[in-house]
Amino acid sequence: MPTAPYVDDDGGLVLTSRCRIAATDIALQVTTSGGPGGQHANRSLTAVVATIDLRVAVSLRDRDRDLLIEKLGPVVRSTATRFRSQGQNRQAALEQLCAKLAGGLHRDPPRRATKPSRASQTRRVDSKKARGRTKALRRGTED
Repeated sequence: MPTAPYVDDDGGLVLTSRCRIAATDIALQVTTSGGPGGQHANRSLTAVVATIDLRVAVSLRDRDRDLLIEKLGPVVRSTATRFRSQGQNRQAALEQLCAKLAGGLHRDPPRRATKPSRASQTRRVDSKKARGRTKALRRGTED
């Protein structure tokens, strides 16, 4: 079984072992790709935009929804135009969206306050004293 996050077989996103977004919550839109390519690029609908409105996504728990909206905003969008095929761009857009959402769910552990060790404090003071002695030697003697 692949590790999270990944796109499952039916187009849903598995973000963590407990958080999954159904394919019905994701809107896919196809459009023409920009850039060079002439007639093919102007007429082929190969670019894919994957969008999820977190406010109405029914497959998200409230806690996860609130965290994602706080970090990423209410609407998350991912665009893929790298490939010439719509299918490959669809997969790429879903993978990008999955990575964004999984990153938004990441919680940093709370920071534990620490204090400098006695040895580090001593080293700091000693280096400051040495620097002061160096500067004092640069000063000339007063007549």
